[in-house]
Amino acid sequence: MTRTLSRREASEAVGDHGWRFLLGTLRTSVPVDSLSGAVDTAARAVAACGPDADRHLHLDLRPDRVVLTLQSRDVAALTARDVDLAHRISAAVGEAGRRTEPETGTAAPRSVQLVEIAIDARDIAAVRPFWKAVLGYVDEAGADGPEDPIVDPVGQGPAIWFQRMDRPREQRNRIHFDVCVPHDEAPRRIEAALAAGGRLLSADRAPAFWVLADAEGNEACVTTWQGRD
Repeated sequence: MTRTLSRREASEAVGDHGWRFLLGTLRTSVPVDSLSGAVDTAARAVAACGPDADRHLHLDLRPDRVVLTLQSRDVAALTARDVDLAHRISAAVGEAGRRTEPETGTAAPRSVQLVEIAIDARDIAAVRPFWKAVLGYVDEAGADGPEDPIVDPVGQGPAIWFQRMDRPREQRNRIHFDVCVPHDEAPRRIEAALAAGGRLLSADRAPAFWVLADAEGNEACVTTWQGRD
């Protein structure tokens, strides 16, 4: 149960249960019609996880949905335990007539996703402490090196990671968003961005990521787990 899973293993183990692999986590959404329904769903999820809830489960309750995230926090990675908990949660939610779903291709405002901010830097070790301090961020579990990403300790803000530059690049934004979406959501998200006036700058690394830009050249990447193993 403690073995770390590959991206493909994790994705294939939970896809049929309405969960998606996103940046080292499993994530799903449960539509509800009230805050009391959200509380009931959360209680069922916690009960399904039992003593593992505190170490694996993160909940975001809203009047219209509950977003559930699973990860083995002590290693900041996915293990077989997380997959087992995902199956348990889906079954428990189903007993109440609700369902776990990624909200891809539905009338939902958007699918489940995670956002990262990437900062280009020539000397990552020199700038990382500033961003850690000014945001009140911390090292991710098992990743405290001078060039590693930093994360919000309460899980509300996007993760920050640092991309090394080999030379200064003038007239180019040095901070961009990485929008990690379910692999089956990426084509729709890209199509919507292009229809909204965006441009596709590169698909060389697809399906790991596509580089897009707005009308003024500000960049964003749509990313998935695929093509990274």
